[in-house]
Amino acid sequence: MTDSDKALIVFQGQKIRRTWFNDEWWFSVVDIVGALTQTDRARKYWSDLKTKLQEEGFEPSEKIGQLKLRAEDGKLRLTDCANTKNMFRIIQSIPSPKAEPFKQWLAQVGYERVQEIENPELAQKRMRELYKAKGYSDDWIEKRVRGIAVRDELTDEWKKRGLLEEKGYAILTAEISKATFGMTPSEYKKFKGLKRENLRDHMNDLELIFTMLGEASTTRIARNKDAQGFVENKDAAKEGGTVAGVARKELEHRSKQKVSTSENYLEEPEKKKKLPHKK
Repeated sequence: MTDSDKALIVFQGQKIRRTWFNDEWWFSVVDIVGALTQTDRARKYWSDLKTKLQEEGFEPSEKIGQLKLRAEDGKLRLTDCANTKNMFRIIQSIPSPKAEPFKQWLAQVGYERVQEIENPELAQKRMRELYKAKGYSDDWIEKRVRGIAVRDELTDEWKKRGLLEEKGYAILTAEISKATFGMTPSEYKKFKGLKRENLRDHMNDLELIFTMLGEASTTRIARNKDAQGFVENKDAAKEGGTVAGVARKELEHRSKQKVSTSENYLEEPEKKKKLPHKK
């Protein structure tokens, strides 16, 4: 699973944002303050706490980093973040009965990531367990895991070819998706009625397969053409997506069925109950 897939974790029902930076997890200080204090003014509490910490010799300006995290409106915004070590120091200054269990939990989520770096198979195992618990089939999970590997190979290739910004990846991904399905990822999410959910987690088997084909084709074309920079890789993305798009249209023609569907792979339990039984 990619880091972006793990950017939101939960402690006792409270959502905590985090981001991978300098080879370690950095956590949103405001989110953790809110989880520990149960206040609806977490930002004010953190502002006052920074002054107190500074008086105690802890320099927030040196220990706290301004990193981009996704806000409630879906946009990335600079947010005060701290790594596990400095987060422990902050927690010690917050009088809360949740402090000790939170420190244990924080140590665990940080340690799991270190384990996954040393042994990538652990990350795949945890991911499979998570999808299994949500009700996904083994066949679907295998395709999702393979799709992640294909995606990682593509982004690694883009990095080698001079593309280092996530914004650039998003534009190229949109080109692949548009050529493959006739929709950009944002348009696809609207088509499926999704908001902040992960689009690929709601794709069916064929949608995942054609997504993989478009990205794998793009990787191969970029290598064969030795595409460099944004413009050349954008052309490769269009070509890779076209390969998948042609295959999709051929399948739709022969099967008389559309590959893209507005339905999600997992339907809500309430929706399933309302579906009429076939006689």
